[in-house]
Amino acid sequence: MKYHLDDKNKQILEILQQDAKLSVKEIASRIQLSFTPTYERIKNMEESGIISKYVALIDRQKIGLKVAAYCNVTLKEQSKQALMKFEEAIKDIPEIVETISVSGNYDYMLKVVATDIDSYNKFIINTISNLPNIGQYHSSIVMTEIKKETAFKIPNSEDFY
Repeated sequence: MKYHLDDKNKQILEILQQDAKLSVKEIASRIQLSFTPTYERIKNMEESGIISKYVALIDRQKIGLKVAAYCNVTLKEQSKQALMKFEEAIKDIPEIVETISVSGNYDYMLKVVATDIDSYNKFIINTISNLPNIGQYHSSIVMTEIKKETAFKIPNSEDFY
């Protein structure tokens, strides 16, 4: 289904990406539109899946998660069933906060958070190494987060799928 993003919808998305706690009334005021059309636009973007979730962004270090690492994983077998089994196995592991399938030398890149290096090491040994079909894994510890942005620049194209 094609979805049309006009300038007002783009403005709404840009505002919500910066502060999702704003009221519809405040958003309407900022984009110079009345309450009801603003509300309807937000509702339509939620229903179409353009807006998929509202969340609080938490500083992981302030809650004791001092270590972040990217664990690059290569599976022994890359059949559809093997990939699906691996993906299902990692879905509910809370230490893994992001998983992406990648091209190149690895099959997956997992972003893992832990309280310290020792707990990360134990997680790798006790969890990652025991996942189904694990061939190899390689960790890169995050030293400094240079840029950590959650907002997307909305493209100029007006029609999206």
